[in-house]
Amino acid sequence: MAGHISNVRPQPDPVLVDIVDYVTKYKIKSNEAYETARYCLMDTLGCGFEALEFPACTKMLGPIVPGTIVPHGARVPGTQFQLDPVKAAFDIGAMIRWLDFNDTWLAAEWGHPSDNLGGILATADWLSRNAIAAGKPPLVIEDVLTAMIKAHEIQGCLALENSFNKVGLDHVVLVKVASTAVVAKMLGLTRDEIINAVSLAWVDGQSLRTYRHSPNTGSRKSWAAGDATSRAVRLALIAKTGEMGYPSVLTAKTWGFYDVLFKGKEFKFQRSYGSYVMEHVLFKISFPAEFHSQTAVEAAMTLHQQLASLGKSAADIRRITIRTHEACIRIIDKKGPLDNPADRDHCIQYMVAVPLIFGHLTAEDYEDSMASDSRIDALRDKIVCVEDKQFTKNYHDPDKRSIANALTVELTDGKKLKEIVVEYPIGHRRRRKEGMPLLVEKFKTNLARVFPQKQADAILDLCMDSKRLAAMPVNEFVDSMII
Repeated sequence: MAGHISNVRPQPDPVLVDIVDYVTKYKIKSNEAYETARYCLMDTLGCGFEALEFPACTKMLGPIVPGTIVPHGARVPGTQFQLDPVKAAFDIGAMIRWLDFNDTWLAAEWGHPSDNLGGILATADWLSRNAIAAGKPPLVIEDVLTAMIKAHEIQGCLALENSFNKVGLDHVVLVKVASTAVVAKMLGLTRDEIINAVSLAWVDGQSLRTYRHSPNTGSRKSWAAGDATSRAVRLALIAKTGEMGYPSVLTAKTWGFYDVLFKGKEFKFQRSYGSYVMEHVLFKISFPAEFHSQTAVEAAMTLHQQLASLGKSAADIRRITIRTHEACIRIIDKKGPLDNPADRDHCIQYMVAVPLIFGHLTAEDYEDSMASDSRIDALRDKIVCVEDKQFTKNYHDPDKRSIANALTVELTDGKKLKEIVVEYPIGHRRRRKEGMPLLVEKFKTNLARVFPQKQADAILDLCMDSKRLAAMPVNEFVDSMII
């Protein structure tokens, strides 16, 4: 006869405790982390501003019930919406992620840590407006940067050794967990209440990755992170009421996360929480493309120029070989029809073919108007990916974290062009000095999409002044970006 299962409520799982102790006790002392976070804030908001040019994104924005007014609600930058913090978090998060152009973290699991800004900024703005209404001091942007660093760290450290995609779960589970932890701290929850909140994030229903993969690739991948960070705000608010948590949510036999969703394996950790992830995060500066393809697109741009110098074009190509890393093949090596923009920006063959033919790759290049050009699919059919084991090893090496791709073009006349190898994309930490001026230019371009010149200039001047920005009340910062 089976023994009775103990009903003694256990102590919280160590993974929960470590996250909460980091959020509540750890002091960020890294100037590099804060400086990178400032650039990350600029770039992330800029990505959202670019997304506002796409009706597929803007139709998702605004109050759930049209006409709803939220006194002292959170404002959505680049719009006129003032919403409850849960919906504002969704809107900001959806804008940020829509065009696959914000920052990236690649490890056993990949993801986009700046997705957490949706929950962070919406909550900070809402809290600040209510504080002012009550005669209290608002939060300042330094508080937002600190929360960003910590959310990046939680999401990134969990991703270093634990592959959620290999069990079919989407990486936005880590956005939900990280956002819940930092938002709960911003809301003033006690240590025990934050543990409860984080447990609620783990026990919550988690997204399947099917909307990122053939044959179901679709636009949910553009709002999944907004959904996750907004859900985090909701769960933190629920925990603030005193609602109970689930201390062994991960380790409970049969019913816990490990047994139900992680094939019985416990999480592994490479390092303690600090500021490593923000310091090493990858920026997408040059191309709105899934990050495993960034170096391939850069190589394709070089080859486009070489072909032109030889008096050749993509029509003269017989075959293209992409020497790449395993994760690239698993995620974006794709044959067959591509049904929508979300499908195309997760196909390395498409993302290489477009710059080889046209010499550019922009967000508009994923739309039907461009994809209907028959030359793209014709060239896609000539592109083959092969894994390079060393590239895969370097991808996982914590001291390198390369995202290497190498392109070899063979022409119809029998000539083979010299292989173009790019190991580190321009947004990599190893190319920060080269990349940051370009990131600022990207931000300028995105500001100009939404704001009049005077307002855009004022926003840029503020963001480039680190001391003034850090001390600015969050509500005033957000108000500077309202149209």
